[in-house]
Amino acid sequence: MKQSLQLKLGTQLTMTPQLQQAIRLLQLSTLDLQQEVQAALDSNPMLEADSEELPAKTEEPQPQAEQAPESAAQPLEERDLTERDWEQNLPDELPVDSRWDDIYTSHSSGHDADSPAFERNSTSIDLQDHLRWQLNLTPLSEQDKWIGENLIDGITPSGLLSTPLEEVSSSVNVEEDEVLAVLKTIQQFEPAGCGARDLKECLQLQLKQLPPETPWLQQAHDIVEKHLDLLGKRDFRQLGRRTRLSEAQLGEAIRLIQTLNPSPGESFGGQEPDYVIPDIIVSRKALRWQVELNAEITPKIRINDHYASLVKRADNSRDNNFLRDNLQEARWFMKSLQSRHETLLKVANCIVEKQQGFFEEGPEAMRPMVLADVAESIGMHESTISRVTTQKYMLTPRGVFELKYFFSSHVSTDSGEDASSTAIRALIRKLIDSETPRKPLSDNKITQELDKQGIKVARRTVAKYRESMGIPSSSERKRLV
Repeated sequence: MKQSLQLKLGTQLTMTPQLQQAIRLLQLSTLDLQQEVQAALDSNPMLEADSEELPAKTEEPQPQAEQAPESAAQPLEERDLTERDWEQNLPDELPVDSRWDDIYTSHSSGHDADSPAFERNSTSIDLQDHLRWQLNLTPLSEQDKWIGENLIDGITPSGLLSTPLEEVSSSVNVEEDEVLAVLKTIQQFEPAGCGARDLKECLQLQLKQLPPETPWLQQAHDIVEKHLDLLGKRDFRQLGRRTRLSEAQLGEAIRLIQTLNPSPGESFGGQEPDYVIPDIIVSRKALRWQVELNAEITPKIRINDHYASLVKRADNSRDNNFLRDNLQEARWFMKSLQSRHETLLKVANCIVEKQQGFFEEGPEAMRPMVLADVAESIGMHESTISRVTTQKYMLTPRGVFELKYFFSSHVSTDSGEDASSTAIRALIRKLIDSETPRKPLSDNKITQELDKQGIKVARRTVAKYRESMGIPSSSERKRLV
């Protein structure tokens, strides 16, 4: 076999470290980007935070002989008066049974994290901890408190008791009547309704804690006690016959029941809300929509001029190579950041331009748009658009939206044009919001209403969109009032 040389021409994309870094920064969220910038500042001595408070040139400290003491700038009489006041306010000797904090109290604002009041006001406190705190304040015997601890352990996050009384009775080796007595005490704790064994008892406990003069309280008691199943089925006609109440009276009683909470423990143990910081700000200026980056979260870094001036071109020493490599990495990092900002701004401008109807009229005027439409407009790949629009948010006069919110599939209409699935969801919500509570629109009726507007969608599609928005079915939306 004879060996030979051949020349071939071809194109190949090489993922250089610089390109990999640019792609990685492009898909980072705002919080992740801030952490990445902080890591770069910590690891690269060539980078520093570009803050207005930082002086451009470090001033040399003045000699000690030229600096006048602060006390010397004060008049002598004023200094003596201050020292005399301090000596008069300071006691010569503290009592044995007193502490420094008893005389010099702190005036700092805020709450002590260890105080019970702070724990009760905290939104992240656990429901069981809140109930245990009330149990410890209740005058009970040690045995009853032990029973109460076991009962509280069986209360679910919703506030209902999941452990049977027989099981608690056998675990603590006491009579069931004694366990029931402790349970009645726990059911008086806050929030009202906690410790109930079912929905009926939960609602009854809340009604019992209302003032006796509350209007329609007795009627609400009767409905919860005897006809809760009819209320759940929304059979208002049969419910009116059983209670012998008129439609207006029945509506008032049901309105009072609707003020109760079937899951009273949900207000405790919830996670802290996640606040979204927008990357893009859209505002109306001079009869046009202006798109700009959020300057408050845009990383502000620069190259340290002092360290950069130490790099010598012809020097191949170890220290100089270290400085040169870090300087090159700093320039690459800043270039990648700049590329990220430019790409994000370019994509945001394209989205605003294509979705003018949304900014002018609302979600009902949303146009169908996919990643390929934006990629073709700005001359980038779809994968790049996908990275840019992930976990990036836009602040508009209509609220804060993720960039992916503006992308939706196409649905054909009678006019031959395409409608956005987001616009169809908005139309469905608008129809449901304007429906009669006594006769809510079914999915089939909503399909007919959309067909009148020239939008042809199947009933199962309407049901899928309705469920995705968390809207219950027509039977569950039925209201008497």
